[in-house]
Amino acid sequence: MELVATAQFRRAMERAIAAGSYSERVVRLVADLARAGGDVSHPLLDKRESSKKAVLLILTANRGMCGGYNGGVLRTAVARFEELKRTFENVELYVVGKRGFSYLTYRNYKVARSFFEFDDKPAFAEVDAIASELLERYQTGEIDRLDVVYSKFYSISKQRPTAETLLPLAALAAEAVADEGAEEASSAGNLQFEFLPSPRSVLEEIVPTAFKVEAFKCFLDAAVGEQIARMVAMKAATENADEMISSLTTTYNRARQGQITNEILEVVGGANALS
Repeated sequence: MELVATAQFRRAMERAIAAGSYSERVVRLVADLARAGGDVSHPLLDKRESSKKAVLLILTANRGMCGGYNGGVLRTAVARFEELKRTFENVELYVVGKRGFSYLTYRNYKVARSFFEFDDKPAFAEVDAIASELLERYQTGEIDRLDVVYSKFYSISKQRPTAETLLPLAALAAEAVADEGAEEASSAGNLQFEFLPSPRSVLEEIVPTAFKVEAFKCFLDAAVGEQIARMVAMKAATENADEMISSLTTTYNRARQGQITNEILEVVGGANALS
């Protein structure tokens, strides 16, 4: 299982790194276009005044044997759920993965939607179906905020359970600008964009795409984090099994040697008695 997880991790990491660079650039582009567009805005960028309903999307694994991966994500999810409940009248739970679904239903959390079809290679079409549904609900005003909790991939040695706000998208755009640095953000803000046919039409195409790409990136990060956690857990299990085998072998050999010694003493004792 360690070897299988290692092979799956390498493929998942390559996809996550490629998607991470792309999604980061798209979100930064949205922030730059929104600033350059002047008074033109987009519904996905504007913060809602209403606080009726929010959706929390939780990404967990279908299988176990991956150490504290699911536990860390679920603890972060419960904390964000309680935080949202203090602001919104109703909070719906969208749960990806059997482990998360079992954990939450066992603790009497009401799960609105559950998804079990994702594995270590989530396809964009599968993620797009969920993202389009949530996007439509947000645009029609059915929900006022969308948060996601997942294991964010930074490097092979660093993954962290993270809670982010996906809708409105302005939160991610602001974070991208902050990560970009003050000097680069200032120079980007001074860029002059020519919008064809218009700023509104350009934003209507790019902003929904940026949201879907960012959602897909979250799924890819979660897949990488799961495989890394499973690889580490199975490596530890293998080492523990080797130590247990060595210890049991030593115990067996000592017991066997002791039995042989006793039999020899009995033979010698019997021979001495006969003589």
